[in-house]
Amino acid sequence: MTQFSGRSTRLVAVGLAVVAASAPLAAQQRARAIGLAPGVFAPGPNNAITDVAGVRVGHETVTLGDSVRTGVTAIIPHGGDLYRDRVPAALHVGNGFGKLLGVTQLRELGELETPVLLTCTLCIWQAGDALAQYMLAKPENANVRSINPVVGETNDGQLNATRARPGIAAAVNRALANADSGRVAEGSVGAGHGTVMFGWKGGIGTSSRKLPASLGGYTVGVIVQGNYGGVLQMAGVPVGQLLGRYAFQRDVERAAGTPPGAGGFGDAGAEQGDGSCMIVIATDAPVLSRNLERMGARAVMGLARTGSSASNGSGDYVIAFSTSPRVRRSPDATLSTNDELGNEAMSALFQAVTEATEEALYDALLMATPVSTRAGRVNPLPRDSVRVLLQARGIRAPR
Repeated sequence: MTQFSGRSTRLVAVGLAVVAASAPLAAQQRARAIGLAPGVFAPGPNNAITDVAGVRVGHETVTLGDSVRTGVTAIIPHGGDLYRDRVPAALHVGNGFGKLLGVTQLRELGELETPVLLTCTLCIWQAGDALAQYMLAKPENANVRSINPVVGETNDGQLNATRARPGIAAAVNRALANADSGRVAEGSVGAGHGTVMFGWKGGIGTSSRKLPASLGGYTVGVIVQGNYGGVLQMAGVPVGQLLGRYAFQRDVERAAGTPPGAGGFGDAGAEQGDGSCMIVIATDAPVLSRNLERMGARAVMGLARTGSSASNGSGDYVIAFSTSPRVRRSPDATLSTNDELGNEAMSALFQAVTEATEEALYDALLMATPVSTRAGRVNPLPRDSVRVLLQARGIRAPR
């Protein structure tokens, strides 16, 4: 198996950077199409969070003029009355540099009573108000006097005029109306329209895992909004270093006395790996908030496998929920009786979360398309170069 080190690493990186700069962009491909299939468990039929029965996802991409590049992504846990048939939920914070609406009640009660929205940093309050209006407008909620919308965000300000915030309420309503099961659009769509990962275009990614019947047969699905940095690695291959674009690059090269690379970042925050990642987990396993929070912690392990170290300026949040009818909750219940999995049954779910998160993040990168604004243009990861690097390590597309 080919190894890269020292001067050969530098030559490979320079050569691939030249190829990437001169060649047309390869077509979008999901991770599995180039041999990236993390872990041991098989994906569901769509390899998406929607493989968890009842879960729907909707996007609305907002493009206005030469400066607004943002959007909304909606995750709906089930098709029933979300306010009265609540799903248990939990939050895990990898690094808390961010703004997550509705978090205190989610943690206090361990449940969701609305869909989950993802959007841009300064859009969360408008998105939250629109989600509250959406829920309160339902006839069955005519007497509801309080609602707790949950909205996550990442800062897409490198490409998006994030202070403008036009049309967000309308985008929320369209994303909710568009939500569907089945295949999920990925890349530069919805809340991933203006995001950046490792200096390349980021976006939305999703993946799932189906446990064998002997382990319960449960499904775990993950969707991510990738907008973070670090030192990109894919299946252990140091892709970011080999392509000459990684966090702390200027300082590392200066210390080594080597000429500066061509793949640097545009600002000090990006140079240090700053950015954020929202991760949403769904499962049909009967799991309550305590063990859902433990599942959320394992998603951060999948995030780390891609090369993130959760920098100071990175907001890394995980929301996990269970759709199982065996653990649903009514707001009027005075006695809760649940048939939940025990701790000893959780390990396979932890493994599934870690695998699906890693793959979803690869998909966010590989499915992204170029986005341009008056602030500049961010191109996707050069897929052909990545394919060459993976093949050199024996990682190939399935025949």
